[in-house]
Amino acid sequence: MALLFLDPGLLTKRAAIERNDLVTDGSGGARENWVEVGETSVRVEPLTAIVEEKLGQRIVAITHRVTLRARAGLVRGMAFRLGARRLLIRSLHDPDETGRWLVCRCEEEA
Repeated sequence: MALLFLDPGLLTKRAAIERNDLVTDGSGGARENWVEVGETSVRVEPLTAIVEEKLGQRIVAITHRVTLRARAGLVRGMAFRLGARRLLIRSLHDPDETGRWLVCRCEEEA
């Protein structure tokens, strides 16, 4: 197996890691409650921007690839927060199966 080389010097952004703890609203529904659970250095690369029209409104879905050093406890459904932006983790994988890195496919929250 060939080892993937990732330069740690490319992890230039600091991102908060957030978990979504849903809070019941008393009427059978729930609301989002994002809680910061850590912080890490990441590399963020924009991937796609898809524009759709729904109910007469223009909806833009923007995806990113986020690379970071591997860490326990990071799962789908969590998010990276970069200032006012929240990148929702849709999938994550170890690109060379060495346990050193994680690559996450994320969707920017509208």
